[in-house]
Amino acid sequence: MEKDLKNDAGTGPAEDDKERSDGVWQEMDGDPSEPDEAGEEKQDGEAGGCPEEAEADPADGEKPAEDAPDENGKKEKKGFFSKKKDPRDTQIEELTDRLKRTMAEFDNFRKRTDKEKSAMYEVGARSVIEKILPVVDNFERGLSTIPEEAKGTPFADGVEKIYKQLMKTLDDLGVKPIEAVGQQFDPNFHNAVMHVDDENLGENVVAAELQKGYMYRDSVVRHSMVQVAN
Repeated sequence: MEKDLKNDAGTGPAEDDKERSDGVWQEMDGDPSEPDEAGEEKQDGEAGGCPEEAEADPADGEKPAEDAPDENGKKEKKGFFSKKKDPRDTQIEELTDRLKRTMAEFDNFRKRTDKEKSAMYEVGARSVIEKILPVVDNFERGLSTIPEEAKGTPFADGVEKIYKQLMKTLDDLGVKPIEAVGQQFDPNFHNAVMHVDDENLGENVVAAELQKGYMYRDSVVRHSMVQVAN
């Protein structure tokens, strides 16, 4: 009996503690055969995700597509800013254009002024030449009336030398006599005052020159007064 009591005393408390500990662990761990509904729901939640949480939050995650920067939009924005000019560049272009226009106008004015000066010079020279030509005519008439016996005298030689000097001066200025005798009649250079019948000459050929005509450069100062053959 004492042996039984020892056995009961030796095994009783230890077995009770073991049974209590097994019960606590079973309560904490649960039955492994029973499905953990909370765990499955948790896994389902993690796998499927919440519809509300699936939507991207602009503040936490990536920006929405409409807010995302567009590459084409960047190019357009960049092009828009590249078209904007500095006001100073615009002012420089305006001043440069005005300078070019002013220089072109001044060049045209200079050319026009030079042309007008040249025309005025020619008009003045023609006026002086027209007044000198009668003096030339008188020299020629005087020389043609010198008798044969007076030719070679100091007086006749002096008049002839003055005439030659005057003609050389006019030639240096660009005054040339118009060729008339034997030339075809040209109303641009000749002034017909008489007609003559001459079989030796062709029609409208200048037979004689009554007064010399002169040209100053390319313009006629005085037409030749001529006699034309029919």
